[in-house]
Amino acid sequence: MSTQTPAKPQASGFRIPKVPFWAQILLGLVLGVLFGWIARSGDIGWLQTTLSQIGDIFVQLLKLAVAPLVFFAILVSITNLRNVNNAARLATRTLLWFMITSLIAVGIGLVIGLLTNPGSGTGLTPADGAKPKAQGSWLDFLTGIIPKDVITPFTELNVLQIVFMAAVAGIAALQLGDKAQPILTFSQSVLELLQKALWWVIRLAPLGTLGLIGKAIYKYGWDLIGKYATFTADIYIGCALVLFGVYPLLLATVAKLNPVHFFRGAWPAIQLAFVSRSSVGTMPLTQKVTERLGVPKEYASFAVPFGATTKMDGCAAIYPAIAAIFVAEIFDIQLSIGHYLLIAFVSVVGSAATAGLTGATVMLTLTLSTLGLPLEGVGLLLAIDPIIDMMRTATNVAGQSVCTLIVAAREGILNHEKYNTADGSQLDDEPQPVPVAA
Repeated sequence: MSTQTPAKPQASGFRIPKVPFWAQILLGLVLGVLFGWIARSGDIGWLQTTLSQIGDIFVQLLKLAVAPLVFFAILVSITNLRNVNNAARLATRTLLWFMITSLIAVGIGLVIGLLTNPGSGTGLTPADGAKPKAQGSWLDFLTGIIPKDVITPFTELNVLQIVFMAAVAGIAALQLGDKAQPILTFSQSVLELLQKALWWVIRLAPLGTLGLIGKAIYKYGWDLIGKYATFTADIYIGCALVLFGVYPLLLATVAKLNPVHFFRGAWPAIQLAFVSRSSVGTMPLTQKVTERLGVPKEYASFAVPFGATTKMDGCAAIYPAIAAIFVAEIFDIQLSIGHYLLIAFVSVVGSAATAGLTGATVMLTLTLSTLGLPLEGVGLLLAIDPIIDMMRTATNVAGQSVCTLIVAAREGILNHEKYNTADGSQLDDEPQPVPVAA
């Protein structure tokens, strides 16, 4: 007697196509521009409120996990260096490339500012400026690194102080050895929990893009950009030159890597940074795409969190260079060669003052106070800051990945096969942190 195998049910001929993550964000951006224009031109209050709430909630969700994420990411990343050969060498090379690319970026910013005179013909006067509530100086920067207690940095979201405490805890854990293992295991578990929760938020990025871009369009339109047209163009051009010129050139010449593969793999993180305006909020995705580009997890888990809190080519190099020239022209102050050298110095050394948060006001006040320029100039730029901050942050995040790739390639630890086949559209799985070795 013969038996027949039941026929397999036929799959439905219709299947919903899977939309790549980058395409989802791009769609959100297009719809945001459309709805923002409709809300502004028709003065539709409910649409303006909806766009604003969607964007604000997305940013609030991103920032909710920033403080604990930074603390545990830095702590775990430092302890993970014990699993990496030549850890001290890797850390030193990473910092060196952070500084080199920052110096190149600030040089490009100065050249663009000197060629275009962004403060001329704006119609703005010193009377239009106002001193910022939050200021920065070298004394504030140095003394502000050390917190007065362990609670305030988390409640006030002082990322620089959180990084300091995490670094101290990580180094202490390394010194304790096996005695610190319970703390490291707990820290790793908390980091995994935070990354999983934040990954859910990242998946909402297309919706957040719609709200944030829509809010910017209906709130600012083209009226504000008109007064700051040259300045805004300078920032975008400067960042674009670094993002699409300097970084690919360094990848091709120094790391011997095809830049096209970098953009194909890292584009989702660059897009999210553009929308969210937060390097730290983008950090889990930045680490994910960096690992997919072939950087070992042990090294990426150190370099990416380190870069997310200190590596700011857009906010701390290009922006303060052009902004300083802009402010000097508004207040009719002549800058000398010495001033330009000071701008470069502040940009390379003081970029940690931005600490990966939305905006770069503290970095700008640090630059202006070092140059002796009026801090009222900061008030002139606060209105336009949300628009230019998008491109600045995208440049920041790209630079964090590029420097990590350069070091990994030069040290011979980069997986070239993974780099050449990386596909940033495949982002369905959550980033997996590196296990802490027993």
